[in-house]
Parts: sequence; C-alpha cells; structure tokens
Amino acid sequence: MNQYETVFILTPVLSDDQVKETVAKFKKVLTDNGAEVLNEEAWGMKKMAYAIEKKTSGFYNLFEFKAEPSVVKTLEVAFRRDEKVIRFLTVKLDKYAIQYAEKRRNKLAKKEEA
Repeated sequence: MNQYETVFILTPVLSDDQVKETVAKFKKVLTDNGAEVLNEEAWGMKKMAYAIEKKTSGFYNLFEFKAEPSVVKTLEVAFRRDEKVIRFLTVKLDKYAIQYAEKRRNKLAKKEEA
C-alpha cells in the first residue's frame, strides 16, 4: 500500500453542516474501499490566489491515507461527480514526505493538547 495526501476545495456557498457532510462522504469512500485514513484536517475558509468558477474563496480540506492505487481513482471519480468540489489534488508521498507529514501531525497534536 502506498501513502497519499489529498487536498480538496469545496465551494464557499456551503453551510458548516454541508461541509462536514461532504467531507464525511469522501472519507466514507476511502474507508469503504479499504483505505486507512491517517490524518484529516479541515483548514477552513481560505482566499484563493485566483478565481475558480468565479469564486475567490473555498473550504480547504486534507486527507492523508494509505491505500492501493485503484482507491485513488475511485476517490477522484467521486470528486469529479460532486459539484461541491471546486478543485482537488492527490499526491503519492515518498519517504521524505512521509517523515515530514508525521512531524507535522505530531506538532498539531501538541498544539491541540496545549
């Protein structure tokens, strides 16, 4: 199994409940297909560098997961079918990126404890 990181942007016209439902739907796509979700982060509403579909902001979310390559294709098809998703990017992590992601997760965990 490979380790992947996916960042996706949801349209800014959604309510908080709709954002949570949509994120949960994509997480379910991962878990139903045998992926192990290692980390999930909601970065909140952010301003984008340039307008996409006449929108200048969006809800950013990140998933870090271990899965087979076929699961990534399934997830990306789900992203394409959902009109709430503006953009998405999935990256396969190499050993250095995996180490960095672990450090980042540990730093976030310490911040949440304090």
